[in-house]
Amino acid sequence: MDVDFFKEFRANAGYSAHIENNQIMRNLKLFDDEGNFKNGSVLFFGKKPEDFFDTAIIRCVAFDGVDKVQIIDDKIFGGTLMNQYRQAMQWLKQKLNVRYIIEGGGPRKELWEIPESVFKESLINALSHRDYYDQGSKIIVEFFDDRVEITNPGGLVSAIRPEEFGFKSHSRNPLIFGLFNRMNMVEQVGSGIGRISKDMETIGLPSPVYKTIGLFTVIFKRVEKRSKKITADINVKTRVKTRVKTRVKTRGGILAAISKNNKITREELAIQLGITVKGVDWQIKKMKEEGILNRIGSRKGGYWELIENDS
Repeated sequence: MDVDFFKEFRANAGYSAHIENNQIMRNLKLFDDEGNFKNGSVLFFGKKPEDFFDTAIIRCVAFDGVDKVQIIDDKIFGGTLMNQYRQAMQWLKQKLNVRYIIEGGGPRKELWEIPESVFKESLINALSHRDYYDQGSKIIVEFFDDRVEITNPGGLVSAIRPEEFGFKSHSRNPLIFGLFNRMNMVEQVGSGIGRISKDMETIGLPSPVYKTIGLFTVIFKRVEKRSKKITADINVKTRVKTRVKTRVKTRGGILAAISKNNKITREELAIQLGITVKGVDWQIKKMKEEGILNRIGSRKGGYWELIENDS
C-alpha cells in the first residue's frame, strides 16, 4: 500500500485527523468478506498494482506525423491510479503547446492548446471505467501532429445505451469511481461529456469524436499546424496587405488635404499625415504618373491641381 498517497487521500477527502486509518478503510469498504483488499483497493492504493494486473498502466506514445508509422516517444506509467493520471498529464503538457499568462503579479496561468480540463476528465474516466480484467489491452494515450487519442479497454457499460451516452453515468468499477469522487476528481451526474465539448468549443476546436464499441476511444483534434513555408507566405501577404492599406489611406489623406487647401506644402502634408516628407513625395510622384494630381507653378509659389478622370 502506498502510505503517503493514503495520507493525501485522507486530506483531500476531508477526514478528521482523529479517525483511524482502519476505520476509514472499513467505511470505504476496501476489504472483502475475508478481510483482504478488493481488486479496486489494490488498483487505487497499491504502490505497484501492475504487479497484480499486468495491464493496469498507462502507455503514452508520440508519433511523427499523423500516422502510426514512426514512434518518437514511448513511456509507460504505473503505480497508483492517481500517479498514472499525474504522469500522463505531465507527459501531455510537455507535448502540447502551452502558453503562460501573468496577471497582476500573481501566479502564472497556463493555457493549453487543448484545455487541460478536457484531458483531466478523459483520463480519470478511462481509469475509472476501463475493463481491468481485459489482459490484452491497456490505457493508451497517442499523440499525433493533428490529434490526441485516449483509448481504454471496454466499450460502453451494458447499463448505458448508445443514445444515453453523455447523459447518464454508470461505472464499470464503482469502488474506483467512488474513491476518485471523494477526491473531487469526477462528477456523478453524467455531465462530463457535455463539459468536454463546451471547453473545446470555447477555444474554437471541434467536439471530440467517440468510438464506443470494443475499445473506448476519444479523439481530440489539435490546432492545425502550418508548415514554415505556408506561415512565411502568410506573413508576407499580411505585410503586403498592410502596406497597401497604409498607402491607400495616405493617398486619401493627401487628396483630402489638397482639396481643402491647394497651396499646402509637402512639409505640412507630412506633419498632418504623420509621415515623412519622402513618403509624401513618393505618393505625389505616383499620383502624377497616374494622372490624378498636377503641380501648377513653382514649388514655393504654386498650387496643386486635382485632375478629374472622366472614365
